[in-house]
Amino acid sequence: MPRIPNPRQVIDRKALVSELEALVGWSDYSSKTQGKVLDIFKQALATGREEVRRRFEEEGAHGSDVVKANAFLIDQIVRVIHDFALDHAYPVANPTTGEQLSIAAVGGYGRGELAPQSDIDLLFLLPYKQTPRGEQTVEFVLYMLWDLGLKVGHATRSIDDCIRLSAEDLTIRTSLLEARWLWGDEALFSRFRDRFAVEVVASSGPEFVEAKLAERDARHERMGDSRYVVEPNVKEGKGGLRDLQTLFWIAKYLYRVDGVEELVERDVLSAGDARRFAKAQDFLWTVRCHLHYLTGRPEERLTFDVQGTLGERMGYTDRAGVRGVERFMKHYYLYAKTVGDLTRILCAVLEEQHKKRSLFRFPALALRRQTIDGFRIDGGRVNVDGPEAFADHPVKLLRLFHEAQEHELDIHPEALRAVTRNLSLIDRDLREDPAANRLFMEMMTSRKDPETTLRRLNEAGVFGRFIPDFGRVVAQMQYDMYHVYTVDEHTIRAIGLLARIENGELADEHPVAAANIGELQSRRVLYVAVLLHDIAKGRGGDHSEIGAEIALELCPRLGLTTEETETVAWLVLYHLLMSRAAFERDVDDPQTVADFVAAVQSPERLRLLNSLTAVDIRAVGPGVWNAWKAGLLRELYHRALEEMIGEPFDEERRASRVDHAKAALRERLTDWPEKAIDDHIALGYAAYWLSFDTDAQVRHANLVHDAEAAGDRLRIETRVAAERDATEVLIYTADHAGLFANIAGAMALSGASIVEARVVTLSNGMALDTFWVQNAKGSALASGERLARLRSRVEDALSGRIHVARELEKVGGQGATARTDVFTVPPRVLIDNDASASHTIIEVNGRDRPGFLHAVNSTLTELGSQITSARIATYGERAVDVFYVKNVFGLKLDSPARLETIRSRLLTAIGGADDDSLPAPMASPDAEADILPAAMPAP
Repeated sequence: MPRIPNPRQVIDRKALVSELEALVGWSDYSSKTQGKVLDIFKQALATGREEVRRRFEEEGAHGSDVVKANAFLIDQIVRVIHDFALDHAYPVANPTTGEQLSIAAVGGYGRGELAPQSDIDLLFLLPYKQTPRGEQTVEFVLYMLWDLGLKVGHATRSIDDCIRLSAEDLTIRTSLLEARWLWGDEALFSRFRDRFAVEVVASSGPEFVEAKLAERDARHERMGDSRYVVEPNVKEGKGGLRDLQTLFWIAKYLYRVDGVEELVERDVLSAGDARRFAKAQDFLWTVRCHLHYLTGRPEERLTFDVQGTLGERMGYTDRAGVRGVERFMKHYYLYAKTVGDLTRILCAVLEEQHKKRSLFRFPALALRRQTIDGFRIDGGRVNVDGPEAFADHPVKLLRLFHEAQEHELDIHPEALRAVTRNLSLIDRDLREDPAANRLFMEMMTSRKDPETTLRRLNEAGVFGRFIPDFGRVVAQMQYDMYHVYTVDEHTIRAIGLLARIENGELADEHPVAAANIGELQSRRVLYVAVLLHDIAKGRGGDHSEIGAEIALELCPRLGLTTEETETVAWLVLYHLLMSRAAFERDVDDPQTVADFVAAVQSPERLRLLNSLTAVDIRAVGPGVWNAWKAGLLRELYHRALEEMIGEPFDEERRASRVDHAKAALRERLTDWPEKAIDDHIALGYAAYWLSFDTDAQVRHANLVHDAEAAGDRLRIETRVAAERDATEVLIYTADHAGLFANIAGAMALSGASIVEARVVTLSNGMALDTFWVQNAKGSALASGERLARLRSRVEDALSGRIHVARELEKVGGQGATARTDVFTVPPRVLIDNDASASHTIIEVNGRDRPGFLHAVNSTLTELGSQITSARIATYGERAVDVFYVKNVFGLKLDSPARLETIRSRLLTAIGGADDDSLPAPMASPDAEADILPAAMPAP
C-alpha cells in the first residue's frame, strides 16, 4: 500500500485494539459485549471516513488520495476484526496448520483503491479444505463487516481452487491478478502468488490480452461506443477508469509490474506517457469520488443534475463567455481522449516489443510486409518508418489517413503514436497547402467510410489542428437534454450518415435524400456544409451566422469555387430553416410554404437543405429521428418543390383544390345516399378540405355518420399512423370554449405527448379534432391498455368528472425531477401576424413539464382566442409549441394592446415574467451560447 499522510488521523489500529481490549479484556467474548464491540468498530469506521472526506473537500486532497486512504481504513478494520475473532470469539491455544488462513484484497480493493461507495472484495485463502474454526473465523469477519454497513464480495478458496477457477474464468483471473495480502498467513499467500504467476499467467499472455480487449470493446458497445456522450459513465464508459485499468491489467500480466512507473523502466511507456496516465487517472478518480459523495450512492454517471455542482466542487467557475459546467465537461472529454491515446500507445509498444522477442503477437498481426506510396504495411496496417517520418514532408500526416482509407486498412498504433508526437508540424503552411487540402476533401467526401477516417483524424488530434475552427468544438458539450454527443462527435456522425445515404444504405429511411443526392450539382458542397453547420457553437451569438462567416473564409482554402462557397455559407446560415418550418409551422398553410420557398429559392438548394436537415437531426442521438419527423420534412419538401416548379399559389387554385377534395370524397363514399353525401360535405368549411387527405376525410365521414346515427355527443377513435410513428386520436364532440385545453390536459395525464393537433369546427357546431400523440420514447401508443387509459382520461375531462388543472398540478409536483430542473429555459412568446394570410401565429417556448400545453391553451381560451391548429415540439427539456389562432369572429388578432396582453398572460402561465431582465432567448432549440474560449489547456 502507498503511504498515507498522517495515517493515524484516519485510523489508529493500536488505539482501536486497546479500546477493544479494555472492553473485553481476556474474558470470553459473549452476546453481552457483542453490541458494544460493534459500536466501537462503527465509530472507528465513521471517524475514518469523515477524516478522508474532510481532507478531500476541505484540504483539496486528490481523488487518488481518497481511494488509497479508504482502502487503508478498511485494511485496518479487517485486520483488527480478524485478530479479534481469533483472540476473543474463537480462541484456540495451539491452532493447527490446517486452521491457518490468509485474507487477501482482490479486484480494485486489491489494487489499493476504494471509492467512497464501492464494494469490498475479499478472498479467504485456505491451505487445504475448510475447517470448522476457519469457517467460524470467516463468518465472524463477514458478519461484522456487513453489520458495519459495508458491501462485501467474498470467496473462500484453497490455492488449488484459485488456480483452477482462474484458468477457466477471465473475471476471476483478473480479480486475482491484483490480489494483495491483507492479513493472516502471509506465507500461504506468497505460495498462491507464485503458483498463479507460473501456472496461469506465464502461459496465457496472448489469450488474456485478446480477451481483455474484446471485453473492453463489448463494454464500449453497451455504453454507446463513444467517449463524447453528454452524460458519460466515469467508470465503465469509453475513456473512463475501467479503460485505464484494462491497460494496466494487460501491462501487469505481461511485465509483472505493480505500478505504472515500472513501465517506464521497461521502456513500455515514456516518462511523459506515465505522467499523462497518472493525471488522467487522478482526474477521473477525483470526479468519481465527488460523484459518490455528492449522491451518497455508487453512482457512476455524470448526469445533468450533478454536472454543475460537481464542476463547482472541482473549482470550475463561470468565466466571460463560458459556463463553469461546460469548462469542466470539456476537460472531462479531453482526459477521456487521453485515455484513448494511451491505449494506442501501449498497444503499439506491447506489440513491437513482444514481436521482437517472439514471445507474443497480437491476433491481428500478420507476417506480411509491403510498402505503399511511402508507407509500409505492417501486419495489414499502414505504418511509418519511424517517429521522424513526417519531419521532411508534413503533408504525410494527412496522407497516412488517406492511404489507409483508400486501401481500406487500419492504421498501426505505432504510426498513430508518431502522429501524436508530430502534431506541431501542422502549421499555417500546411493548412494553406493545396495538396493537403485536397487530401482532406477526398477523405471527407470519399465513398469509403469517411466517418471512420474523420474519427481517426480527430482522435489523433490532426482534425482540430488542420481545421482550427473545428478544433474549437472538439469535446464541446451541448448542455441540454436534446443532444447526446459533443459537437465534434455529432458532426462526424452526421457526415457518416450522409455517406451511408449516398451509398444507398438508408434509402428506406431517407427516400427523398437518397433520390436527390445523385442529382446534386456539387456533392462536396453538401459534405462541407455538414462539416461546418455547427462549427461556431460555443462562441456566443447566433452560431448559424458565425458559421456562415467561417464558411466564406474556409471554403476557398478547401478548394471550393466562389459559387460553391456561397452555397455552403447559405446552407450553414439556414441549416435550421427546414426543421423549423416543418416542425413549428403548419405546412398546409399556403403562407408557410410560400415563405419557405422564398428563402430557399431553387430546387438545388432545397435538395441540399433537405439532406443536411435529415442527417443533422438523426446525428443528435438515438431515437431522435423518427417516422413522424421524416413525414413532416417529406411533406414540406414535396409542397415546396411543387411550388417551385409549378404555378404560384393563388385563390383560384385554392378553390380548385377544395373542389377536387370534395369530388375525391364523393368517389369514395359509394355506398352512401347522395343526400347524405351532400349533407356531410356541407359540414366542412374550405380550410377543412385543404387540411386532410382523402383517406382521412373518409374516416372522418364514417365517424360523424356513426355518431349522429347513434346520437352520441362524444365519440373517440384511435389508430396507429405507422407512416408517422404516432397514434392518431380523432375526437367528435360538441364544440365549446376550453375544449382543446381540456383534451390536451387529459392526454398529458394519460402519459401521451401531443406532437400535432388539427382543430376543426363543423357547421353543425360540433368539433372534429385530430391529435397525433406519442409515448415518452417518441413512438406510437400501441397497447390496448395505454389507449384505454387515454380514452378514459379524455372522457372524464370532457364530462367534468375530473378537474384537469388540479390533477395536472398534482402530477407536476410529483414528476418534477432535479435532472430537468438544472436547466433554465428562458420563457419566450413570439406573435407573428405576417407568416400566415389567415391566422395569427403564436409561438410559446419554455421548460417542458406536465401540463405545459394545457396551461397555454387555457390561457388562450380565457383570452377569447380560437385555436385552429397546433404544432407541438420538444427538444429535450425545451418545449416549442406553435398555435394558429383567430378571434371569435374568425379573423386575425390585430390589436397591439390585445397582443401584448396575450403575450404577458402566456409568459405568466408558463412560469416566466414579462420582465426585461429575463435572459436573452436562444436562437433555436439547437442554438447554444457562451460555451468555451478559443483554447483550453490540454490535460
